[in-house]
Amino acid sequence: MRCGSALFATFLIFLCAPFLQAQQEDDTPKAIPVVIGGAGFITSVQGGQTHLGPLIAPVILIPLGDRWLIESRDTFESDLSQTPGSSSFHGHVRKEVDYAQLDFIANPYVTVTVGRFLTPFGIFNERLYPIWIRNLQTDPLILPIGIGPSNASTGGMLRGGFNANSTFDINYAVYFSALSNTSPLDSSRFAGGRAGIFIPNSRIEIGGSFQHLLQDERSNSFGFHGAWQPSAVPLDLRGEYQRSARGSGYWIESAYRLSQVPFWQNAMLRTQLVARMQQFYVGRLPSDSLPSVNAQQFEFGVNYYFRDGLRAVSSYGRQFSDAGNMNIWTIGLTYRFAIPLGHGDVN
Repeated sequence: MRCGSALFATFLIFLCAPFLQAQQEDDTPKAIPVVIGGAGFITSVQGGQTHLGPLIAPVILIPLGDRWLIESRDTFESDLSQTPGSSSFHGHVRKEVDYAQLDFIANPYVTVTVGRFLTPFGIFNERLYPIWIRNLQTDPLILPIGIGPSNASTGGMLRGGFNANSTFDINYAVYFSALSNTSPLDSSRFAGGRAGIFIPNSRIEIGGSFQHLLQDERSNSFGFHGAWQPSAVPLDLRGEYQRSARGSGYWIESAYRLSQVPFWQNAMLRTQLVARMQQFYVGRLPSDSLPSVNAQQFEFGVNYYFRDGLRAVSSYGRQFSDAGNMNIWTIGLTYRFAIPLGHGDVN
């Protein structure tokens, strides 16, 4: 209770803090609403069972003046599978409000958010989850740790970043989530924060997350994340380690664009190789969203970009667990779109 009250008090302080009103130039374009997002069709085979997954996830951004923004993402997807004795695929469309939030840009260092927002625990849920961003279409085994039953929180958040010195920048997020049992807007009651250090010259980011559950067993969860994009090589390295009372583990992923290969330049420029290694360890408390047994998994993928926003994805992986081993195949298409809802007229 004390943690939630402190966060609420901090929220009010920032909301009421005085700020300088930036002078708007006459030639500044007017902000307009826009719909962005992704769509795709992913076929996966896990343990010999085939699943077809059509999905579309539009994000709508509605600016209100210079300091307010409404943003929301809705997901419409289906998991089509074969019923025993039938060659046809059946399923239903699942609709979910991933987040629906109101942002207030208090100053260059603080943005205040209220509503339903993606829980900022680790980096995958906020930055890498959308189908058109992620390099591999399978979720990390540890993804449910720290993000609640539906990947989102219902409450308030403060977030931002600032330049600490000429060497590195600091980014942060502090949040509080209330209990909600209304599906699909369910969330747990917890409070937490995430902080990171970004070194621009080295293109390295490291950070950590902490969360305290304010219900049930009132346990703690924590994690560490890192990312590196070397300027000399078209390589992305990312990874996370997370630990909670319900489980712990890590994932590390590399993605290399073959743009520096000297032969077949046109084809190699559009080709990306991806690999991910991960492990999961069962905690002392049961969980419906995490694996029920210890597991480790390796995946290798090849993505091909037809053009900006449209790509073919494929991967093969194998999972080793106490419940048995299985192969994991994926193949499909992903598409990114952006649709302005108006004209950015000059004021």
